Amino acid sequence: MSACPTSAAAKRSLTEHVADMGAALRAKYGPRPGWRELQQVLLDRSLVRYPCEIAFTTEGLRDGEFAYPQPKGATPEEGFVIRIHPLYMTELEWVPHLVFYQLVAVNYGDFASAEDAETFGAAALGLEPEAYYHTICRLADQLGGGGCG
Repeated sequence: MSACPTSAAAKRSLTEHVADMGAALRAKYGPRPGWRELQQVLLDRSLVRYPCEIAFTTEGLRDGEFAYPQPKGATPEEGFVIRIHPLYMTELEWVPHLVFYQLVAVNYGDFASAEDAETFGAAALGLEPEAYYHTICRLADQLGGGGCG
């Protein structure tokens, strides 16, 4: 009988998995996915566990929040609406950055961390995690929150 994995080992395993999934997304959809590719990603159950759609709205967003994956029902199988602040409607080239950050929460729920979201997004876009983090911060700072420092 094998020992139960520690929470640190489980966390490490998740981080490795999200990096692999991000790399798989990049290999399949390219390093700079546009709006059309993003829609295909959201339909790809090998990468996005539950159905997702995008809505540009402030409904459900907290002050300074750029996006949020709102569950459509009581179970994840019912899908999610990834709510994105309408400001980004005029910056569609950056929307994949914002959506990829949210997909970790869709796929892994509360167990996933902000660092996992950064790892996934960076791998999906072929960026270093720090560069992805700074891009997300720059985008979030457009809302006036200044939360990234």
